[in-house]
Amino acid sequence: MKENKLRSAVTRYLQYLESEQAKSPLTVKNYAHQLQDFVNSTKARSPAAIDKASIRSYKQYLHTFQDSFGALLTVRTKNHRLTVLRAFLRYLIQEEEMDILPPDRVQRFKQDPRQVKVLFDEGVERLLHAPDPGTLMGKRDRAILATFFSTGLRLAELVSLNRREVNDQTREMSVRGKRGKVRVVFLSDPAVKAIRAYLDALESECDPLFIRLVKDSTDRTMSGNELRLTPRSIQNIVKKYALLAGIVECPSPHTLRHSFATHLLRNGADLRSVQEMLGHKDLSTTQIYTHVTNPQLKEVHKKFHRM
Repeated sequence: MKENKLRSAVTRYLQYLESEQAKSPLTVKNYAHQLQDFVNSTKARSPAAIDKASIRSYKQYLHTFQDSFGALLTVRTKNHRLTVLRAFLRYLIQEEEMDILPPDRVQRFKQDPRQVKVLFDEGVERLLHAPDPGTLMGKRDRAILATFFSTGLRLAELVSLNRREVNDQTREMSVRGKRGKVRVVFLSDPAVKAIRAYLDALESECDPLFIRLVKDSTDRTMSGNELRLTPRSIQNIVKKYALLAGIVECPSPHTLRHSFATHLLRNGADLRSVQEMLGHKDLSTTQIYTHVTNPQLKEVHKKFHRM
């Protein structure tokens, strides 16, 4: 069978991401999945054969793709996949010096301004108090929700937390975020209290902070990584307590990240500090929150709008 040079180029790119760019295993896995879809959707068998028809074919694939629930991809998700493809083409040009289709020829879909879903104070309070503190599971789940709202962590960042990274004396944690960048996040008093209550009740001494509560979790011979909660498990935990709290618009872990940023800005935090705490590379990403968080504009409106 004739070698598929395009597939081989994808393999080299993934190795580059891991070895040279220090991308996380989760990022490399996601890129591999998305680029595999591109390879399967095009007739091109080498990077040099990628043309406008190849891109058009891939876009058509993205338009018709359905997830396991039968839902179509959002415009935002489709654009993210195109961004991954552009990054791959840029690598081939810059690192392997190939003469191929320029990345800027891969046009993204037109996208409406991003809408931010947030929970305000009352909703956050109801959500945080939904778990039953009388059970180990309730203690764990309250600690998860409180950590999300106290730190603004991304889902993948919370999943990867280990016990040794939590300093409840200084009330801070070091987190490795996107692009391998390390930042410090801070724990509120309620978050520290919730984490302490959970760990005091947990008999296991394994490394991961948040684990599945199964009979064998107390086996001290286990490394613990097999017990680490998955992203899907934590998504389900957030949805579970949102329903119990009577929150109509079911939030996701990222909703709690949005709520963290909104809470800070509404209480007077400056945008650049929030950018640092969220781990955003560009300030423009943090600015999506300003349309719902500017109390000064609200006061100006109240003072000068006389009707």
